[in-house]
Amino acid sequence: MTILVGVDAGGTKTTAAVARDGHELVRETGPAGTVRPGRVLASATAIASTVRAALSRVNELRADRMVVGAAGVGREEERKALHAALRAEGIAPQVEITTDIEIALEAGFGKGPGIVLLAGTGSFAISRRADGSLHRQGGYGWQMSDEGSGYALGRAALQAVSRAHDGRGPATELTRLVLQAARASKFDELVRWSVTALPTEVAGLATGVMAAARDGDAVAVGLVAQAVQDLVGLVVPMLQGFSGNLPPVATAGGLLDNDPIRSMARAELKKHGVGMMDEPLDPVAGALSLAGSS
Repeated sequence: MTILVGVDAGGTKTTAAVARDGHELVRETGPAGTVRPGRVLASATAIASTVRAALSRVNELRADRMVVGAAGVGREEERKALHAALRAEGIAPQVEITTDIEIALEAGFGKGPGIVLLAGTGSFAISRRADGSLHRQGGYGWQMSDEGSGYALGRAALQAVSRAHDGRGPATELTRLVLQAARASKFDELVRWSVTALPTEVAGLATGVMAAARDGDAVAVGLVAQAVQDLVGLVVPMLQGFSGNLPPVATAGGLLDNDPIRSMARAELKKHGVGMMDEPLDPVAGALSLAGSS
């Protein structure tokens, strides 16, 4: 009897799945597990607590193998630090740390060529060509990149609300929704909130932007349209590497799970001659698959 654990540790949440003899049994969701410089132990704690909660639901204390796909471990230094911290937690004797990119590619294409577009708190696109080479666009964090991400959309909403407050921009339903999301009763309180808000908290405003866009708010529709352009702009430079034999784009991340962004992104990709997979990826399943082949 072999117990496997697959983990997707992202900027908004951590999801852990437990499988026994190749059959997934349970999933558990916990706090964000993305790795930030100097905060590896916090990430390890979030991941370990989520995994233990999942294991306890099937009356297990430890797994045989665990694969963690985490945002923020692109550098070897962070990967090694997270590996050491999770080994110390005693969850599994065999622990592999890889990126959220790798588990997404595994979920969508196995070991074959493909393109993944991810948009959650952050964003990036990654392609794997027929020769196995990886090519990445974006994903360098909220200060330098993450175009079209939940954070970018949330920040754009804050800007739209500030312009509406000053009279420099049109009135928008986003004012009410953003104040509500930030638990602010007036604009000045929102300003104070924004100064200390974490990227994940700003990204949380994206839900209200999409709701307002679905209801036809012109400002929100414009922000969503720009986000879609930015996301598709991550994919387009990769297309020439497939010699005309384009795989469908696989998507992951909460932002691309929902309309209107999903349907708009599909339409925009079609203009460039590339399709989108019908269903969003399941990166946790990719992590489990890697655990099973380790």
